[in-house]
Amino acid sequence: MGSVAFVFAGQGAQVPGMGRELYEQSKAAREVFDRLEAIRPGTLEMCFNGSAEDLAKTINTQPCLFAVDSACAAAAVEAGVQADCCAGFSLGEVAAVGFAGAMSLEDAFRFVVRRGEAMQACAEKVSGAMGAVLRLTPEQVEEICREFPNQAYPVNYNCPGQTVVACAAEIFDALTEKVIAARGRMMRLKVGGAFHTPWMGDASAELAEYLKYRPLNATKLPLYANLNAQPYGENAAELLTRQICNPVRWQQTIENMIAAGVDTFVELGAGKTLSGLIRKTNASVRVFNVEKSEDIEKLREEIVHEG
Repeated sequence: MGSVAFVFAGQGAQVPGMGRELYEQSKAAREVFDRLEAIRPGTLEMCFNGSAEDLAKTINTQPCLFAVDSACAAAAVEAGVQADCCAGFSLGEVAAVGFAGAMSLEDAFRFVVRRGEAMQACAEKVSGAMGAVLRLTPEQVEEICREFPNQAYPVNYNCPGQTVVACAAEIFDALTEKVIAARGRMMRLKVGGAFHTPWMGDASAELAEYLKYRPLNATKLPLYANLNAQPYGENAAELLTRQICNPVRWQQTIENMIAAGVDTFVELGAGKTLSGLIRKTNASVRVFNVEKSEDIEKLREEIVHEG
């Protein structure tokens, strides 16, 4: 048996009611939720009863998804699953930082609250949109974006045949027409800004300043960064803050983890987005997701008992 990787879901995976069932069924998950609720009162109410519209606001999305990601990880560990390495998609990287011990759970949560506020402020300055481009190569997507200088950027290299773009909201339709003309398909994403673009530069700088006085610890297990798809080293703060205004190298991250011996991925958090991306990247690996107690039982049966 190869290694197990925990991967933490990112923005866009949010859904009303997320985390409630696990809160009720898992002692470890409930403890995580309660610790974070004490720092940011109202987080549980937003996760369990918030509307889709409110959850889509970056200032809410990020702390709420962090809480769900982290609670799911605690429930998986409680069930006996041990991770050999980890990664997180965009926002999920902060949850991975907390899980890997580069920050305490509470400090990582405080950081993600600040991150959500800073990115929300940037998003309010520039009306942006994001869409997943399907059926085209990354090179084709990059070429299309070059037709809209300083207005469109490839931002998430997700898996073969899927690259996410971010753009000024007013050109989204024109960008979509270019994608269709190239025989691709565009799916608009439910996010509140043009993330991982130069428009997020102020947020990146603010958070870099924030971390100057809060040094990160060495990770307890390899944590792969969005920025370069490599494990964290001594430049942890730079990796964590620069990813905000640079592309997420997700496909490369998964490929590098597999090359390092990972054959089992456990997605933590709302939805199954990352599970789908991983399967499209390499169909030979095992992929699980943890969102509800029934998912924990499946982990026990197929990973813990096997081990």
